[in-house]
Amino acid sequence: MAINNSARNGCKDVFHSFLVRDAEFAGNLELPVLKPSYSVPEKVISFSKAIRSNDYGCWVHFYEDDVNFIRIWNNPLKYLPILTKFKGVISPDFSLYRDMPLVMQQWNIYRNRAIAHWLQANGIDVIPNIRFADDRTYDDCCVGIEKHSVIAIGTHGCVKVRQDRQFLMDGLDYVVKQLEPAVIVVYGTAPSYIFDKYIKMGIRIVQFHSEYHLSRKAVSA
Repeated sequence: MAINNSARNGCKDVFHSFLVRDAEFAGNLELPVLKPSYSVPEKVISFSKAIRSNDYGCWVHFYEDDVNFIRIWNNPLKYLPILTKFKGVISPDFSLYRDMPLVMQQWNIYRNRAIAHWLQANGIDVIPNIRFADDRTYDDCCVGIEKHSVIAIGTHGCVKVRQDRQFLMDGLDYVVKQLEPAVIVVYGTAPSYIFDKYIKMGIRIVQFHSEYHLSRKAVSA
């Protein structure tokens, strides 16, 4: 029997249904629909650093190990006052691995989207992070995202290995075709052989080096 979780008085909200209160939903998975953002970050900072930083001109991103930001899922109310101080947030990036059961990949897409919706509902400017694994997740990662807006992707760890690179290229082609973004914010490397064709289509590419890349560069300097 289906039960409306929000109507079960006295029950703990273990599903975090409050995150999607008043949300609109789209697609077979009923993913929360996000409002578009047309903002373009000038600086970014990882969530794990942002919680100890006062560089509020940055946009907060979650392109780091899940263990570093699972706390925002476990206790989102604790971190809302911190995130509201920053220019905006690139929505969470719970991992999708191709060898994960598909239902776990879908769950992480939902979690990414649910937190993003909740942040928007609390007045934070949010750029949707588009994360996919293989072609089974291409459609889900686009559903409920506005066309012709700003989106973000993470490429760190997705380019070095040939098979991973091909999945990135195929998935990104699908995303661009579906969403026709005005701007793609790229966290990680943005090689010309992947992104030049999008630039020729009139899409602006805004790239930020990963913290790993910057640390290696500092060591070699």
